[in-house]
Amino acid sequence: MDRFAPDFPADLLYHVEHQVWARIDAPELVTVGITALGIRVSGEVYMCRAKPLGTVVEQGRSIGVVELAKSIVSVKAPLSGTVVERNPLLDTQPERVHQDPYGEGWIARLRPSALAAERAALLPGDAVFDAMTAYARLYSIEIDHV
Repeated sequence: MDRFAPDFPADLLYHVEHQVWARIDAPELVTVGITALGIRVSGEVYMCRAKPLGTVVEQGRSIGVVELAKSIVSVKAPLSGTVVERNPLLDTQPERVHQDPYGEGWIARLRPSALAAERAALLPGDAVFDAMTAYARLYSIEIDHV
């Protein structure tokens, strides 16, 4: 079994099924990205493109795409909202998604439209370890607690 010691920052909210995270930066601004475990399961990212500015996305629907070694995968939005910013760094350095998934590897920023209602579908960082461990086992990955 593959062993992995991912970081799950406590200040983030996680959608375990879609392996994406959300950071509430302000009441009207949420930064989103892919979890370290999601990257580990998927593999190296060669291209990452968020939806255009002004696009309205729904929780669990595509907020962008990533190109992996053998496929192109839709990145699911952890929350509904309007895309207000795309990470410009990913245009020339898509590898940032897997090198720094919770920092420079963020994908987009949203103006959330249903934060209070949809927040219940997300797990906070201090409560996500068990759910991530169960998800990892589906892919024969053993998570070490950091």
